Amino acid sequence: MTAVHLPAEYVPPTPVEELSVRSADGIRLHVEVHGQPGAPTVVLSHGWTCSTAFWAPVIRELADRYRVVVYDQRGHGHSEIPPSRVRYSTRALAEDLAAVLERTVPAGERAVLAGHSMGGMTIMAAGGRPEVAERTAANVLISTGPAELVAELTVLPDGVRAPGLRRFLHRQLLRSRMPLGPVSGVSRAALKYAVMGPGSPAGQVEATARIVHACPTGVRFHWAGVLDRLDVRAGLGRITAPTAVVVGTADRLTPPVHAHRMVAELADPQGLLLLPGVGHMAPLERPVEIAAEIDRMASAHLAPGRATDAPASAAVPPPASVSEPGVPGPGVSEPGVPGPGVSEPGVPAPAVERTTAA
Repeated sequence: MTAVHLPAEYVPPTPVEELSVRSADGIRLHVEVHGQPGAPTVVLSHGWTCSTAFWAPVIRELADRYRVVVYDQRGHGHSEIPPSRVRYSTRALAEDLAAVLERTVPAGERAVLAGHSMGGMTIMAAGGRPEVAERTAANVLISTGPAELVAELTVLPDGVRAPGLRRFLHRQLLRSRMPLGPVSGVSRAALKYAVMGPGSPAGQVEATARIVHACPTGVRFHWAGVLDRLDVRAGLGRITAPTAVVVGTADRLTPPVHAHRMVAELADPQGLLLLPGVGHMAPLERPVEIAAEIDRMASAHLAPGRATDAPASAAVPPPASVSEPGVPGPGVSEPGVPGPGVSEPGVPAPAVERTTAA
């Protein structure tokens, strides 16, 4: 097996504080605090088969001006593995988030929440919970979806056209009990195809493989069952905080169709950011842009009057009214029509859709 160097930006930084938080059912959650004590707080929630290590490059982008809280979802990383299948549920995800917020965000203060994949589903599952809402200034939902995940997967090639067969095969892939074993060239190639953009360099793929392979097989299987029957649309509709949505145009696990649906259902949508050529692992693939979107929401909704003093490397190009080819987006003008986010005359534009440079 050929060794692949892990670039420094993907090595998890040392936290300034580590906490052990008990959720409502007693499961112990591992929590880390990074960045600047006393600064505005950002809470990051990772996805299925990942861990706090997933956020390493984003933490590095934000730590100079925010207090960054990350935690391992139950069963992942250093958090406790649930003792039974009934401890895996969207309700448990919501209760875990509530417990982390109660411990890390003092009463009367608020944080910006950013969730990737199952972490975004966690935020949606917690929609309408007063103990979460009172500590939330804004949200960023990244590479995620509220329902019908298996039906919308695009991992299988287009040659498999029969909807029923595609759904069956996708479900078999999602719920596989096969141990991943050591990272290998084959597993790197498979992961890159399934969860990353085609242009992802070897260092990013290696970081992804190490994180995903570290997830216990049983944990991966039990959470896959939850994702198979996921439906957090009711919670999505109860989110009142301003919320931005981000997705890569090459995301095979939660393709852009989910992002468009979420924007349409949000009470206060704050834009849809499309990342050209990026797969499902957007925070690892494009950490600068993800951190900049979190900073944009924090600057606007968490710390009024705070200067957007992000380094030049974290800057995002001005919004442009460019939708994903073939997919209509709310509040987006036709090509050639000037003005960002301009809809047809008389039709309101609830959210600006924009892309970054490839």
